[in-house]
Amino acid sequence: MRYYDVFNGDADGVCALQQLRLADPLDSTIVTGFKRDIALLQSVSATDGDVVTVLDISLDRNRAALLALLDRGAVVHYFDHHFAGEVPAHPRLLAVIDESGALCTSALVDRYLGGRFRAWAVVGAFGDGMDDAAEALAQPLALDSVSFAQLRELGINLNYAASGQSDADVLVRPADLVRIVSHYRDPLDLAREEPIIGRLGEARIADVERAFSRRAVHASPSADVWLLPDEAWARRVIGTFADRLAFIEPHRAHAVITPRADRALVVSVRAPRGGKLRAVDFCRAFATGGGTAAAAGIDRLPDEDLEGFVAAFDAAWGLCARAEPTPPPPQTPQERTAAAA
Repeated sequence: MRYYDVFNGDADGVCALQQLRLADPLDSTIVTGFKRDIALLQSVSATDGDVVTVLDISLDRNRAALLALLDRGAVVHYFDHHFAGEVPAHPRLLAVIDESGALCTSALVDRYLGGRFRAWAVVGAFGDGMDDAAEALAQPLALDSVSFAQLRELGINLNYAASGQSDADVLVRPADLVRIVSHYRDPLDLAREEPIIGRLGEARIADVERAFSRRAVHASPSADVWLLPDEAWARRVIGTFADRLAFIEPHRAHAVITPRADRALVVSVRAPRGGKLRAVDFCRAFATGGGTAAAAGIDRLPDEDLEGFVAAFDAAWGLCARAEPTPPPPQTPQERTAAAA
C-alpha cells in the first residue's frame, strides 16, 4: 500500500495537511505545486489499495483524474472548498466538500478531526484571507493578542510563499516549505523559530509596498483593476495584494493581473462582500477560471482578451469608470507597513 498527499501549496493546503499528518503520521509521496497549480491528480500513479489524500484543489478541475484513480482501485479522501460540480458517488471516495464560502479546507479538516489541531486551522484560514472564519476558530483557544497576531502573520506569510510561476519567483518551493512545517507541532513555534518565516514576512511587506506604489489601470465607484509588471515580485504578490485590497475595501470588487511567460495573463479576483455574484461564478466564465465565492482567479487569460475581461468585470459588478483609483498608495513608512500586514 502506498500513500499520496496531494495538496495546494498555499497556506490552506499546507495547514490542512499538517493537521491530518499530526493526527495520522505516515510516509507519503508529496504532490504539490504553486498556488495556481490545480490539476495535480493527473500526476498520481496510485492503483489498487493505495490511499490518496487530496486537499484544497478543485474537484471539478481534477474530475477525470479522480475517476481514473477510483477505477484503478485507489481510495481517495478529498477535502476542499472550491467549486466541485457534481461529486461522484463511489464507495472508495470520502468527499468532504463545502462550497458555501464560509469555510476553507483547513477548517473542514479541523471539523473532521474534532478540533484536535485547531491552531493550524486558524493559520490556514488567515492565509486564505478568511479572517472571520479564522477568528471564529481561534475563540476556543483563548489566545493572547500577541499569539493571535503571530498566527495571522504566519498564515499570510505561508500563503505568500506559494505564489509564483516558477522556482525562480519564490523564496522557498512549496514541497520544501511543507517539509519545514512538518517539524513543528505548534504553529507558534514555527513562527518564532524558523528563519524562512521571517524572510517571507520581510519580502512580502516589500512586495506589497511595490504594488501600492502603482496605480490601478481601471477604476470605478465599485471596483478596480490593477496590472502589475512582468517581474518576480509581482508574480509573488498577486494574491496577497488582492487580499489586502479586499481587506481595505471589502465592498468593492478587485482584480489584480500579472503577465505569464506565454503571452497570457494570470488574474486574481476578489468579489465584494455581501454581493450576489460570487467570484468563482464570474471567473468560471473564462476557460481556466475557478476558485471560491469570495476569491477566485483565471490561470491563463490571453493577452488579447484583457480588454474584454475589463468590460466583463464592469458588467458583472455594474460599474462606471472614474478617474482616480482607490485606495491610494500608503505614504508614510508606518502606513506602508500597516497596509502590508
